[in-house]
Amino acid sequence: MLVVRLAQRQDLQAIVELAQSTGGGLTNLPPDEATLSRKLSHAVTTHQNLTAHGDGLFWFVLEDTASKKLVGVSGIECAIGMDQACYTYRVSTIVHASKTLDVYHQFPTLFLTSDHSGASELCSLYLHPRFRHSKAGALLSKCRFLFMAQYPELFADKVIAELRGYLDEDGTSPFWEGLGRHFFDMEFSQADYLTALNQKQFIAELMPRYPFYTRFLPDSARAVIGKVHRQTEPARKLLEHEGFRYEGCVDIFDAGPTLECYVNRVRAIRDSYLASRLQVEALQGYPLLVCNPNRTEFRCSLLMPDSAGRFPVEVAQLWSLLQLAPTEKARCIVLYREASQHE
Repeated sequence: MLVVRLAQRQDLQAIVELAQSTGGGLTNLPPDEATLSRKLSHAVTTHQNLTAHGDGLFWFVLEDTASKKLVGVSGIECAIGMDQACYTYRVSTIVHASKTLDVYHQFPTLFLTSDHSGASELCSLYLHPRFRHSKAGALLSKCRFLFMAQYPELFADKVIAELRGYLDEDGTSPFWEGLGRHFFDMEFSQADYLTALNQKQFIAELMPRYPFYTRFLPDSARAVIGKVHRQTEPARKLLEHEGFRYEGCVDIFDAGPTLECYVNRVRAIRDSYLASRLQVEALQGYPLLVCNPNRTEFRCSLLMPDSAGRFPVEVAQLWSLLQLAPTEKARCIVLYREASQHE
């Protein structure tokens, strides 16, 4: 069965293997063992010691209990931009007008900002391809919302998610080729990799600091501003169903959209509640996302009818998987709103 838990130090090699299978492009999950080891150490320290909103990382892993293998990872940065600035492009509009000439033009622009500093960020989401299309992706992503609902004091009022931008079939970023390459003497993959290693100072040193008119970009670059990678479309839909929206900020390298939402408006945070075993039994038949309320031994899974053995189908089975005593309560939420149950 599949269950989400907090990452532990002994998970390092399994996380490295997952990162190496991503094909690159996931800034928060670089295929570099030294970087992942530092991130994992930071996460374990956070799991054990963080008591208030601040610099911290919660890392979750999806484990197949039958094989004891890790098949996915996801995370939450409690407060981004605390040690180094978190840069993004805000898509804006500048108006040029002349009453004398009867001319009025609106020009879309890109402006380098660090507006999201201090916000919480969903990060590092990756699921092994063999486990996709089975609700495992929803579990791996949404388990973070139940954790945030249980421990709101650890997170900011706003949460964001930077989505992977559009790449051509050969891995080329049209946006990078149209803009970034003119300011950096390196390939897109190298710039992205340096960012993943937390070496971000070169961004401030080399990127233009003033509004950039997108009309100067080639059509191929303009067309992908705010567009996600095809493999990221399901993640975008999932977040939008929870209340996240694109508010005009994009990644400075590949122009992938940043989705954002106030924490108290995220459906799975706002509507989740602590329920007894009997209360959960009364909801059997619905796909339920359920977690225990244990801070350091957090576990989360789905109660799913007809799940082909990947998830519990009975409440007793679920309580055992979550390591709960029969009298203990669990936090739960119906997995999808009615409008999105077809996914």
